[in-house]
Amino acid sequence: MPHRERKTRKMRGSRTHGYGRIGQHRDAGSKGQRKVGRHKHLWSYVTAHEPDYFGKHGFTSPQSLKRKEKVINIARLDEIAALSTEKEKGKTHVNLTNLGYTKLLGTGKIAKPITVTVPACSKTAEEKIKQAGGQVLTQSQENGE
Repeated sequence: MPHRERKTRKMRGSRTHGYGRIGQHRDAGSKGQRKVGRHKHLWSYVTAHEPDYFGKHGFTSPQSLKRKEKVINIARLDEIAALSTEKEKGKTHVNLTNLGYTKLLGTGKIAKPITVTVPACSKTAEEKIKQAGGQVLTQSQENGE
């Protein structure tokens, strides 16, 4: 039974595998302007449809200048309150500023009345703590403003 060789097997040693002179089947020549480099070739297309294709755009602010927020949710306050030994008028006092937190967020539930000192606090967090009988002291309130 005759067996037809595959093209790649048949073309072994041929250098161009039937595609003519060197380089005729490479790169973008037979792909209709694909991958030709837009700085020289499709320049009118670039200027009309993608004017921002070349050049630098915008500004990246340095990471060292960005303020990194360390947030905590109300759900974790009970764990921290259990470790805290400070008490004020029957309420456990938790100073989140000393623990390195910058903002208190309102996800979760709180059961016990807790006094919390924190630099910033969301409205929902403040409402939930007040409903439980607690109090939120932000830095501006502590300074007497």
